[in-house]
Amino acid sequence: MFSKAVPRHNQAISFDAFKNFLFVLPAVGIFSIFYIYPFFDLFNLSLHQWQGIGPKTFVGLQNFQELWGDKVWWSSMGHAGYITLIALTFQNALAFALAVACDREIRMKRFYTLIFFIPPVLSEVIVGILWNWILNAGTQNGQPIGLFNHLLVQVGLPNLVHNWLSDPASALTCIAVVHAWKGFGWGFIMLLAGLQTIDRQLYEVAKVDGAGSWTTFWNVTVPMMVPVIMVVVILTILGSMQVFVLILSLVNQGLVYHTEVPVTRILSSMSVTNQFGYACAQAVVFGIILVVVSFALKSLSNRMKQA
Repeated sequence: MFSKAVPRHNQAISFDAFKNFLFVLPAVGIFSIFYIYPFFDLFNLSLHQWQGIGPKTFVGLQNFQELWGDKVWWSSMGHAGYITLIALTFQNALAFALAVACDREIRMKRFYTLIFFIPPVLSEVIVGILWNWILNAGTQNGQPIGLFNHLLVQVGLPNLVHNWLSDPASALTCIAVVHAWKGFGWGFIMLLAGLQTIDRQLYEVAKVDGAGSWTTFWNVTVPMMVPVIMVVVILTILGSMQVFVLILSLVNQGLVYHTEVPVTRILSSMSVTNQFGYACAQAVVFGIILVVVSFALKSLSNRMKQA
């Protein structure tokens, strides 16, 4: 009996699949080395008690049990959630409104687009130092140094002058607003790109049917923009929950309880108390929370696309 020859078509498919695998292999290797392996090593360290130098002591899930009752850690999660909430509402609403405005035929549209994209490309350290000067409560010759407090005095509201970044009632809100100001440009560019992909004939049809501007916006623009909006929402949550450098540069007098966020709390566990194992446990829990939120939003986005 003669063995059956493999069809040339199947041979071509196998060779193409092998070539595709070779193209993907470097990316898979880099992802494995710099993401997958560090995560498993991080989880392994979270099961130990270690001060960064010297032997490690295996403690099992003790670090996670301690984390469950750490009120400061969960408070820092709440602070990050508050910053994220401001970003999801104020930041993205501003980005969407400006994107809709620049999508229309207005004068100097390209100039506005350039101006709106300047804050995101600035260094977070520069932005933090700039806003720290704006919100500064210091005085010189009896007059406030900070621009914001100086404006309050000029408009007749000297009783509102205080250190905005030290007051627990205002510090976190100030950080959230500065973060939203710096980050709205990314959402603006993505939303503007999404608006420009909408077929203009849909607007013409809505106009012929007698739909007004508001009706057209809710029944044409918003449904077509849902996929882009969901991507912006996911990126906003991931970026806002991990805010770090901006806070360090804003609160230059030192981190305090009411400005703690998860990343700064992890840093404090490593640099202040030398609890590297406990810091790794915090990082593992924080990472799992972000992954779960991302997959939940992705699933919601897919359902909205199918609806």
